[in-house]
Formats: sequence, structure tokens, C-alpha cells
Amino acid sequence: MPGSKRRARAVRGAQALDERLPLAELTRGTLRKAFPDHWSFLLGELALYSFVVLLLTGVYLALFFDPSMRETPYRGSYEPLRGVLMSQAYLSTLRISFDVRGGLLIRQIHHWAAIVFLASIGAHMLRVFLTGAFRRPREVNWLIGVTLFMLAMLEGFAGYSLPDDLLSGTGLRIAQGVLLSVPVAGTYLGFLVFGGEFPGTDIVSRLYPVHILLVPGLLLGLVTVHLLLVVHLKHTHWAGPGRTARNAVGQPFFPHYLAKSGGLFLAVFGVLAALAAVAQVNPIWVYGPYRTDLVSDGSQPDWYIGFLEGALRLMPGVETRLWGHAIAWNPLVTAVLMPGLLFAVLYAYPFFERWITGADGERHLCDRPRDRPVRTAFGAAGVSWYAVLLLAGAQDVLAFVFALPLPELTWTLRVALFAVPVAVFWLTRRLCLALQAHERTLLTEGGETGLAVQGVEGGFHPQHAPLPPDERYALLARDLPRPLEYEDDPARSRPRRALHRTRAAISAWYYRDRVPYPVTAEQRRKIAATLAGPDRPAPPADRP
Repeated sequence: MPGSKRRARAVRGAQALDERLPLAELTRGTLRKAFPDHWSFLLGELALYSFVVLLLTGVYLALFFDPSMRETPYRGSYEPLRGVLMSQAYLSTLRISFDVRGGLLIRQIHHWAAIVFLASIGAHMLRVFLTGAFRRPREVNWLIGVTLFMLAMLEGFAGYSLPDDLLSGTGLRIAQGVLLSVPVAGTYLGFLVFGGEFPGTDIVSRLYPVHILLVPGLLLGLVTVHLLLVVHLKHTHWAGPGRTARNAVGQPFFPHYLAKSGGLFLAVFGVLAALAAVAQVNPIWVYGPYRTDLVSDGSQPDWYIGFLEGALRLMPGVETRLWGHAIAWNPLVTAVLMPGLLFAVLYAYPFFERWITGADGERHLCDRPRDRPVRTAFGAAGVSWYAVLLLAGAQDVLAFVFALPLPELTWTLRVALFAVPVAVFWLTRRLCLALQAHERTLLTEGGETGLAVQGVEGGFHPQHAPLPPDERYALLARDLPRPLEYEDDPARSRPRRALHRTRAAISAWYYRDRVPYPVTAEQRRKIAATLAGPDRPAPPADRP
């Protein structure tokens, strides 16, 4: 029979491959691997699939782009720029936009994918931060994620600097000013990057291999390591019946998760294509080629660089001369020291929280943000700080659109940069505690049914029903660290005693605020067993 012969050949071929490659071993474990089914875990996949779209569209654009700075008159199909002297980089970008079939659509898909890529990485990192998914044993994956975010920002900046239009040239001029602000080494760094005085003729040809080879290679390698670690370490999950710190519950990779993930990729590609078709982005023909004596009104970078633009606009122009060197504090503080401090805090946070918690065990259950008020408040304050800087990056546009005086708007944003994060921190922390208090009421009184009963005195009283067991389980299964207590040990040196005292004080401030939930001894025992990870025993049953 022809069918049986084909099956026999397929079996022999599979056996031959399995003898040379560990296909059966890898496939057996991969196809049945449990993947999370909560929507928040798809944020990382949004970043992955946006990156795939970036690679596919970037390969197409690389076939037509010329990174040369050699200037020639434009004789293409866009009439307003005919006869204008421009670089080959700008001319080839115009050719892609107006003369290559589908070129403008692919360009805009590429640009929108870059915006979504950065946004989804930021949202994914925020989800990991708020749920505590960065804790042991996933600290390395958190470090990789922060590095991916930093490299993606560099990749985006290099990408929109390539066309050599007026907007990208203005951004490169700012970048050169930032390099020059580095004390002592700034001049050398500027000459090294630009190949001489600004703008030079080398910067675009140098950014091109960085954009299409170096940074994408690093991103691809780190994404691969990130995914391998996710598979090896298993995913975190929300507490619930059957979900503990010792297992990984979810949908099998094949066929459930593969179908859902494949559908998400098609949806991402479709949405990006729709955006590219109807929403114009980066119209370089409107800006014109770059000239050192021109800056267009309302110049704005993409959102992920906008916070640096806002910081530059809010920082006063202060300069200091020391030992024959001028230190320009505006670009140095806002574009060198501030981003360096920001990423240093992001890199160090998992180890800082473990230090003030005093626990080294593995954590596989997600924290609900309301159960960690201080951490959640820090996250919300950071987002508000970023939002204020993003608004400051468009202060001239805001002043024009809303007819506001620019000096007063600048001072308002300067005050908001410090006041808004503090207010958001306080409000978020109080909101988390209020949500905990509301849940305590639900546990003691039950949930509202929407019904009311009239008493003998004539008044109406709302009826409550006990929470379903699944909801009660999810509310009670929360891991709340105890604040560290300071123990004065005369054997320690004075600096070590001071460090220990500081650690205890920070830990007390971090974990002192909580709303106790009513639990019985039996419930407390079950909660302790649920929270006990694979490397730590269950805590005592009498722990509150």
C-alpha cells in the first residue's frame, strides 16, 4: 500500500534523525511543558513577536538603504524636494518611501514595531516588578530583561538616526553634546564616535552596522538565553487551588499554548500592519534633509527617548570651570548620570529587596501588588516620574496648543518632577492598604449579594454571602515577610552594627504596614504549606 510505505519511510527517517540528534528527548519534554494562561504573561510575548516583525521588516529595508553621506541632488518622484542637495542615506529612504513597491508600508511597520517593542518590554518589566517575579531563582533573568530594555533603546535611537533627516540630525546633535559633557574624555569621545567635528561624514555609516548587526545580534542572543531560562526555571503563577510554590500549572505547549501564541503573533502583525496603513509615523519628507543651521519646530523623539529630552529641558543651564575644563551640568546630569543611576537601581533592586527581607528561599508564587504596598508604590512613583519627564519633552508643543506661557510651564513641570512621584507614592501605598482592608471585610462579612432584608424595626439591611472557596483561597495565600529585628551584638564592629541597624530600619519601614486577615489554625497550616518552596520547609503553623 502506498500509504503504509510512506509511513514506514517517515518512521525510518525519524529514527535516523533521533539516532543523531536528541529529537525525541527534547520534543517529549517541550510539547508537554506547562505554560501560564494568565493574560499578563503575554506581555513578554508581545515584545518577542514585535522583535520578530522588526527582524523581518529590517531585512527588507536593508536591501534598499544606502548609509553613505555622499551628497547628490534629488531627482526622485517626490516633487517638493526635487533638486535639493541631500545625502544618499536620506535619498535612499525617500526612494524606499515613494519608489519601492510596498516600501512605505514596510518602513512604517518597522517603526511601529519598534515603538510596540519598547512599550511591551516596559510593561513586561513592570509586571515582573509588581508581582515579585524577579526574586530567586530568577534574578539573572531580571538582569537580562533590564539589559534588553537598555539595548532596545539604543537600537531605536540608532534606527531613527539613520535617515539623516532634520529630526534625526537634531537628535544626533544632542547626542554629540551629551558626549562632550563627559569631563576630560568628552572631546575624545565625540571625535571617536563622529570621526571628527560634528556632523562629519562617518556617523551614519557607523550607526548602520550597529543597528543591523551588533545590537540585533546582542538582542537575539539575550532573548534566546532569556527564553531558555524561562523554560528551565519554570514560570511563576498566581495563588489558587492546586497552585503552590512547588509546582508549575498551565496549559501544555502543544496544542493549546502553541495555537494561542501563534494567534497572538498573527494579531500583533495584523495590528502593526493596520497602524502602518492608517497612522503616519516619521514622515521624513516633511522634515527635509539635515542641515546644521536648522532645527524644526516641535521636534520630538520617540517616546522611549522622550524622558531624556524632558530632563534636558527642565535642567537649568549651569556650567562650572575646574582646572581649565568646563563642566556642562545640564547634559551631564540629565543624559549621563541620571540614566546611569536609573539602570543601576533597576539592576540592584532584586538584591536590595532580598537584603532587607533576609530570606534566600525560592519564590514561585506571584505577589499581588496590593500585598506589597511599598514596592507597588515605588513602581507607581517611577511611572509618574517618567510621565512628567515625557510631558516635559513636549513642553513647547503643550505651550503652543494650550496657549500657556513657556517659563511658567517649565517651572510647573520642575516642581511636578519632585512633587508628583511623592504624592503618587503616598496615594498608591494608602490605596493598597485600603484594598487589604476591603478584603478583610469580605473575609469576615462576605460579599454583597445585591439583596436587602427589612427588619422588624422597618430598616433595610444588605445581605452578604460567604466568598467562594477559590476566592477565599487566593486572598489568604499571601507571602508577607516579617520586618527584620535589630540585634545588638557587641562582637560586631561599629560600622557593621550601623549597617545592621540601617538594614533593620529599612526592613521595618518596608514591611510594617499590613492588614491582618482572619485565619484559623487549619487555614494557617494550609497557607504555610502552599507558600513553602521546593528549597525551604513550611513555616510554623502559628505564624500570623
